[in-house]
Amino acid sequence: MSDVRQLHQGLVKAVSKKDYDSATEYLARLKIALLERNALLPSDDVQPAVLAAAREILEMGAVVSIHKRDEAAFNRYYSQLQPFYADTNLNKLPSKNKNKIIGLYLLLLLTKNNIADFHTTLEHLEGYEEDVFVRYPVMLERWLMEGSYDKVWQATKSSHVPSEEYARFSEVLVGTIRHEIASCSEKAYPSLPVSNAKQLLFLDSEGAVVKFAKERGWTVTDGRIYFPKDDGDKPVLSSNSIIENTIGYAQELETIV
Repeated sequence: MSDVRQLHQGLVKAVSKKDYDSATEYLARLKIALLERNALLPSDDVQPAVLAAAREILEMGAVVSIHKRDEAAFNRYYSQLQPFYADTNLNKLPSKNKNKIIGLYLLLLLTKNNIADFHTTLEHLEGYEEDVFVRYPVMLERWLMEGSYDKVWQATKSSHVPSEEYARFSEVLVGTIRHEIASCSEKAYPSLPVSNAKQLLFLDSEGAVVKFAKERGWTVTDGRIYFPKDDGDKPVLSSNSIIENTIGYAQELETIV
């Protein structure tokens, strides 16, 4: 185990320095070393301390994959960790990062709008109401279902997220919300002032609004955005209520149109 211990220490140092390329190399070597010791899956033949080390290595792999924006790798690490989290032999050596990893997985499901798997995962957790890592995506999901996008946006600011890794997925989630609001706006109004669209879409500047408008195929003329005419094929969603919830904290809806 001395070689595994040394590699593990190298992985920890690489992650602490945010050298995620080196960390990925350490992870590849560690997984081979763990595989050779039959420690990539919990087994009664492997000492609990060795399995706990393997679990920590996989958790670090999940974190590294987020920093490298490798969603597929994160999903693989999450799947590999499930047998470790379910192994009762490791109860005496509880993971310090379990809820963090599960919370990140829940946040990923939200970015995919996979609400069914979100609740299925949540059903298997106990006492998550008191855990900051799991409570965060649970609150976001509740606000999303309410259409309270302004609350989601406020919660995804860096000062509110539980860790740096959560901020990565939060950025994606805000982007998803922004496009949902944009779709609702197209159905609700023929046009909007750029200045008000900035607040509506949670963008930092009017220049960012113009850039976003071009990406959506909107026309911007004399400080106003004009939406493409609806072809009538798409069902009309509850656009007005969603937009009201989004803007309500900033100003009355009547000032926008």
